[in-house]
Amino acid sequence: MSSPRTSDVLVIGGGIIGLVTAWRAAQRGLATAVVDPEPGGGAAQVAAGMLAAVTELHYGEQTLLGLNLASARRYPEFVAELTEVTGQDVGHRQCGTLAVALDADDRAHLRELHTLHRQSGLDSQWLSGRECRRLEPMLAPGVRGGLLACDDHQIDPRRLAGALVTACERAGVVFHRVWAERLSVVGDRAAGVVTRDGETLGAAQVVLAGGSLSGRLAGVPDDVVPPVRPVKGQVVRLSVPKPYAPFLSRTVRAMVRGSHVYMVARENGELVIGATSEEQGWDTTVTAGGVYELLRDAHELVPGITELPLTETQAGLRPGSPDNAPLLGPTELPGLLLATGHFRNGVLLTPVTGDALAHALTTGELPDEARAFTPRRFAAALTERPALTEQPV
Repeated sequence: MSSPRTSDVLVIGGGIIGLVTAWRAAQRGLATAVVDPEPGGGAAQVAAGMLAAVTELHYGEQTLLGLNLASARRYPEFVAELTEVTGQDVGHRQCGTLAVALDADDRAHLRELHTLHRQSGLDSQWLSGRECRRLEPMLAPGVRGGLLACDDHQIDPRRLAGALVTACERAGVVFHRVWAERLSVVGDRAAGVVTRDGETLGAAQVVLAGGSLSGRLAGVPDDVVPPVRPVKGQVVRLSVPKPYAPFLSRTVRAMVRGSHVYMVARENGELVIGATSEEQGWDTTVTAGGVYELLRDAHELVPGITELPLTETQAGLRPGSPDNAPLLGPTELPGLLLATGHFRNGVLLTPVTGDALAHALTTGELPDEARAFTPRRFAAALTERPALTEQPV
């Protein structure tokens, strides 16, 4: 009987978080492999790609804000390195975000957010409705005011995922294009995985980066199962014909009667509208109601969208954690590390996650900036294990 194939690091999950972890690990000289039937897939195929550390700030998330800002600061250098390695344009735009309100209640909400920005030391500028429309002439006349966050940027997650696959390949990462069926535990230590086709892949260290499915891998001891749940998001993609371009010069987001909507305009003419946030379990059905609400709210914000071709509707699953922050680094099971639970910030946190996991894989500890996000903070919650999925990670 042949011995199992082994590596220094085995990453379970080939989304952008798993890929950046594998790339950075390989750059540290670690023999690295990724297990995923479709590397570059996952939530990144649905995400809009807002790098919105400022306008995504929510009350009670100041600790997460520090990690988001650290990752945002790294993005220009990260993109430059990735582009140099792969020769691929990942659609990074340092264009800023304009968050606007259409009625008095939503304007009051934005005013409160502006106060939170100032208290948190963030740079955002309050604008009148007229000033908002001067920046974005396609906005509806009824816009009552807004916030301009020049430090919020955007990237194309689909291009990012593709570039990371190429970067991994060029760094010597081995891809096993198959589902991971079960974590292999030998002598109270994670030792690799058993794939769906029955092959055993051994590893000195295993990183579980399976997105919303991370909590459903068989063989993970109950006390280290990550408390990650799926949160459904629906998006609509439109195409902006050349006569209309540029339709919007920056990302625009709003509260419309209490509901969030955003519009991400890419340089290639694509306009992404999202995103619903639905606690619907594992359902990824695109619904008429979800698409209607997105288009209705976007139309109130930018009436001209009704003239644009509808090119795609899609739904995906974000990996949510109990505190909406990621789980990074070593678990109580020796040899098993986590890189999951990024919720709505997975694209934004890609650079800092790769660096943090590479540091943990080589030193056994998280860097200072990531220590608040250790999986061990949920030790009590980890005793309750979700039922196994019919489709493994």
